[in-house]
This record gives sequence, structure tokens and C-alpha cells, in this order.
Amino acid sequence: MTAAAAAAAVTGVTVPAAHADEQPASAGLPLSDDRLRALLSGMSLEEKVGQLFVMRVYGHSATAPDQADIDANLKEIGVRTAAELIERYHVGGIIYFAWAHNTRDPHQIADLSNGIQRAGLAQATPLPLLISTDQEHGVVCRVGAPATLMPGAMALGAGGSHADARKAAQIAGAELAAVGIRQNYAPVADVNVNPANPVIGVRSFGADPEAVAAMVSAQVKGYQQGGVAATSKHFPGHGDTATDSHYGLPTITHTREQWTALDAPPFRAAIAAGIDSIMTAHIVVPALDPSEDPATLSRPILTGILREQLGYDGVVVTDALGMEGVRTKYGDERVPVLALKAGVDQLLNPPDLSIAWNAVLQAVKNGELTEARLDESILRILRLKSKLGLFKDPYVSDADVDRTVGTAAHLAHADRIAERTTTLLVNEGGFLPVSRLSHPRVLVVGADPASPSGTTGPPTTTLAGALTGLGFTATALSTGTAPTAAKIEEAVAAAAGQDLVVAGTYNLTATSTQRTLIARLVATGVPVVTIAIRNPYDVARTTGQRATLATYSWTDVELRAAVRVLAGQADPQGRLPVPVQDAADPAKVLYPVGYGLSYR
Repeated sequence: MTAAAAAAAVTGVTVPAAHADEQPASAGLPLSDDRLRALLSGMSLEEKVGQLFVMRVYGHSATAPDQADIDANLKEIGVRTAAELIERYHVGGIIYFAWAHNTRDPHQIADLSNGIQRAGLAQATPLPLLISTDQEHGVVCRVGAPATLMPGAMALGAGGSHADARKAAQIAGAELAAVGIRQNYAPVADVNVNPANPVIGVRSFGADPEAVAAMVSAQVKGYQQGGVAATSKHFPGHGDTATDSHYGLPTITHTREQWTALDAPPFRAAIAAGIDSIMTAHIVVPALDPSEDPATLSRPILTGILREQLGYDGVVVTDALGMEGVRTKYGDERVPVLALKAGVDQLLNPPDLSIAWNAVLQAVKNGELTEARLDESILRILRLKSKLGLFKDPYVSDADVDRTVGTAAHLAHADRIAERTTTLLVNEGGFLPVSRLSHPRVLVVGADPASPSGTTGPPTTTLAGALTGLGFTATALSTGTAPTAAKIEEAVAAAAGQDLVVAGTYNLTATSTQRTLIARLVATGVPVVTIAIRNPYDVARTTGQRATLATYSWTDVELRAAVRVLAGQADPQGRLPVPVQDAADPAKVLYPVGYGLSYR
């Protein structure tokens, strides 16, 4: 019997289908541990090492990517295609990115996923792959329109509805599963207590650990209901950093008692909800590990706390290994070995796969890692693949895509949920809502950051379009995140003759010229409404506006909801999930957690 036939006998996996609609039988029950161990025992050491890695790959197709993507793959990975990546390295998973041209449109994504699965099942030991992505929604998404785009974490935190959080995740999960993505790196379980946090911010549900824990629990259940493995991140908690771990190694100064009270509750809740995977953080927490190794490489944190203290026995996946936070202390050859020794199962996106893969292989051969240690992690990975039904049915179909992705019902849910997250922070004299009869001419100005999630954008255009759709006469003028003196003069001139100015603000600082723009527009006498399109903290740095709304993201669904609230088509129901402090005196809270105005 061939290795492929033996593996098929163990798992039930057969020769891969030639086309997307030629699917194996339904997923059925997960395979028993005995069958998974039998499969594991027949794998070569090289196959075992490969199962530990989740890797990026360029291209829209597993076998026929564009030439530019072939060139990028050859340069970074030494292979031409996803199929060659799987054949050479036996990787257990692939992560999709928009910038890697993996996520052009739903049918293309489904075809890519099927091509990847065919390549996995064409190996000597046929193994399906676990395809993953970062589809947090809000400011971090990889699959854009026409997929349904939901409000992000802090917006859902503002909405305060566990039912909405669960429904958003269920819809998001179902759409990911329909295109073959079965592991989602969400929800974020970090408690954002630092307004200056450059990497988490609105990706967090908020600043209250118990509220965040409840939202995390709801989303874990929703994603699983939708058919994907949820991943809580970034353990042991990335919410109180002033350094972005993509570019440096942050240090968390919380005591163990503070960590237990502040950072741990959302992860405890995720584990209680049956979380499938937990992602590590490239952060130093001296109170948890005096060696000051990054958590990703810390046995006291990953094994001592996560495994033994919290009782978690699911998959542990690293944050991306190309991030500077994990590369600062040790070289790329040591990082994957140290991560496995710490208790990690999946090694995500190393900068050089050849170096990382061979380092693990050599560590087993020289005895630093045992094959039994690899087997422990691979069994967890195989269990997850089995739970998701990938051994029985790894393929998706065009029909799955058509009946699931971006449906009218899903889009309507997204709109209604977004309305319930929009937060009204300032409303001088009950200025809002405004009518197209009393304020028909509207100038929309503000920052136009790049779309975070493949939505149409830019924000000023989206806001103006939504206002026009409600009967206003709206004009958009992009002034940027750092408006020049000339651009400010242009905006002031454009405000003449208008009945209302809507200004989108983006991450205001003490020296931001966006503040000058707002002040100059207020001075014209035309009423100004500001919309904080990312951080709600912006409201502490503006004065004179008649009203301020917070949307927590500049995706279309949240901006359109804000316009409906502005025009009275919906009542603002959002409540701040983080405190907004006085910009001049951070000890003073201007708007506490739970603050939010309404029209009723």
C-alpha cells in the first residue's frame, strides 16, 4: 500500500477533486485521536515539520499566478506557486493577504482555496491545509466587498450588544468558510487601556476587562457557529503598549495582580467559550517572565500560564514571525525553535521559510527538540482540521459563495448593527439630527486614509454620497490627515454659502493641523459637525463644533450609519467603551465609559 493510500485509509481522504463543485462527502464526525495518531505515525519528519508552519504566498491562483507574483514567490520563498510551496515544505496552513493578491473577489478566493487543498491532498501523505486570514472587521480586514463588512471590535463594544457581536461573527465566519478560509485571527481579546496604543486601539472591544470578556465570548461562539476556528489574540495581552510590535519590542509593566485583573479575563472567557486557537504577542511582561523574553518565546507564559494555569489545550499560534518584536532578541534561525520549546503549535509567516523550516528540522536531528514534542503540536493541529471537517470535505463550491457571501440579508444586518454602534458625544443645543430641509447644502471635509478593508471609500466621498442619498446636496473636499495652509484656505472658501460642514477627523494629536482646520471652519459661522472616524479620543482635541459622532472606523458600513444618525434616520445608541481623557490633563476624564447621548 502506498503512503497516500495508507493515509486515505486512516482519514477517509481520497484523490483530490478536479473542480470546485466535485466535493467529497459531507464533513461528518471528527476523526478519533487514534486515527489521527495513526496518520501522524506515518508522516516523515519533513512532513511533520511542515505541518507546524502557516505561510504567506503570492498569487490569486494556486497553480497559475500572475508573473509578478511568481517573481515575488521566487524571491521570498524560492517557489513559484502555492502548489510548489506545499510540495516542497508540506506546510500545514496558508495565510491570505490582500497585498499578496490572494483576495481579489469571492469566487477567485474559493478557487484559490480549492487549488491549495488539491495540492495538499496530492502529497505523499494527503493532508488538507488550514487556510487562515485576519478578518477582524473594522480597521483590519483582508476580504473586502462584495463580502459583508461588519463594524469592528470597538464599535461593537460601543453597541454593547452580545447578540450583535455574536451575529456579526456568525455572518463573518459563514462568509469566510464559504470561500475556504477556516481559521480567522479574531476576535481581539486585548483590553485597550492606553489611548496612545499605536497597534491595538479600536481593534479592541474596549477598556473594561469584563465587558471585553463578554464580547470575546460572544464572538468566539459566533465564529464557530459560522464554521470557522476563532483565534483570540494577543496573549497575554497587548492593550497597554506604546510601541507597535511590528516595529519594536513593547514592554508591559503590569504586575501579576494587574495582569490577572485586567488582561486575563478575556482570555479566560475565550477558553471557557471553547476557543480553537490563541495567538501570542511579541511583548515582554517582566512580571510574568523575568527573563524578558517575548511572550511568543516564553515557556513560563505559554506553558506555565496559558497551558497549566488557565488550562488551555487548544492550538497556540504565533503572531507573524516577521515582526520586529519577535526578532529583536534572537535571530530568525532561533525564533521558531524557541517558540516550539515555549509551547507554540503553529509558526506563522516567518520572514524566510527555508531558514525557519530547516532550523526546526535540525533542532530535532540534534536533539534540542524531540519528535514527540512536534507530535504533540501536530496532533492539536490535526484535531482542529478534523473538527472543521477538512479531512472529509476540504472543498468549497461556487454555489456556496453565491448563497452566502455578501447576501442582502447579511448586508442589512451589518447596517442595523452599525447604527447601534454610532456614538453621539457632543450635541450642543440639540443640533442633531439635521434635516435636508433646514440644512440642504453640506460640505464634507476631512482625512481620507486608505480604505482599511477593500471598501469603496474614501471617507469624504462615502459620507457625501450617503448624505446625497438622503436628499442633501453634498460636496466632498479631501483635506487629508495633515492639511496644509493652502488646503485649509480652500476648505474655508468652500464653506461659504453652505448650511453645514461635516468634518471627518482621524487620530488627532496636539500639533495636528486637522485641529487648525476645524477651528477655521468653526470661525466661518457655518455649523460644524465632526465625525471621529477612528479613535473616539479626537473629541478631546476639538472645540466649537455643534456636534460630534464617533464611528470607530472609516469603513463604508459605519460611515453610512453615522450619516443616518446625523439625519435622524436612526437614533444614536452607542456608548463609549473607553474613557476619553482631557488632552491637557490625562488624569481628568471628560467622557467616561458608558457615555453617549441620544435623541430621545
